[in-house]
Amino acid sequence: MDVKIEPGWKRILESEFDKEYFLMLSQFVKNEYSSKTIYPPPGFIFHAFWLTPFDKVKVVILGQDPYHGPKQANGLCFAVNKGVSLPPSVQNIYKEIESDLGHKSKYPQGDLEEWAKQGVLLLNATLTVEANKAGSHQNKGWENFTDEVIRILSEQMEHLVFILWGNYAKKKGVVIDRQKHLVIESPHPSPFAARTGFFGSKPFSKTNEYLEKNGKATIEW
Repeated sequence: MDVKIEPGWKRILESEFDKEYFLMLSQFVKNEYSSKTIYPPPGFIFHAFWLTPFDKVKVVILGQDPYHGPKQANGLCFAVNKGVSLPPSVQNIYKEIESDLGHKSKYPQGDLEEWAKQGVLLLNATLTVEANKAGSHQNKGWENFTDEVIRILSEQMEHLVFILWGNYAKKKGVVIDRQKHLVIESPHPSPFAARTGFFGSKPFSKTNEYLEKNGKATIEW
């Protein structure tokens, strides 16, 4: 797997790419792409890292897997390509933006690139998936890699906002230093959980209040 990744991230993560687990993961991913339909397209595996350089990160939203349907996954968690109908979780995210901020999102098309360009790292725990097989690339090494990304951000940056939706993201967030960063936790925006505490959790206004308080530009959601 050729790791095409933004130079700042490459420098920070260089030692990770040489570890045995990552070399095994790379071989697994190469084999999968050569023999099956895998999402996202290979050039988009590290798309989140390209759009949000290391030194520009202000907010981290954690997801689990890429979407496993055609033309959906674009390398950003929760996002879909423009022109693809919005999954229910994304619809609920937009509903909460409107409820929280009092206006609709400026970027309703679902690809979320404009968030990423403002410093929102949209990070899935697992960066690849086989078509129509949710969770098929879990426990192959991606989780080790993304745990390290979270740990490094927590250690090396100041005053980030980590948004953890659902139990999976909360568990992944245990390495975050909560003295240095704001951690916002709530149920997942999926239809199964949104009404148990995601709606009304106001993550978008809380994020902007914290960024402003710490002298950072707010996010246009």
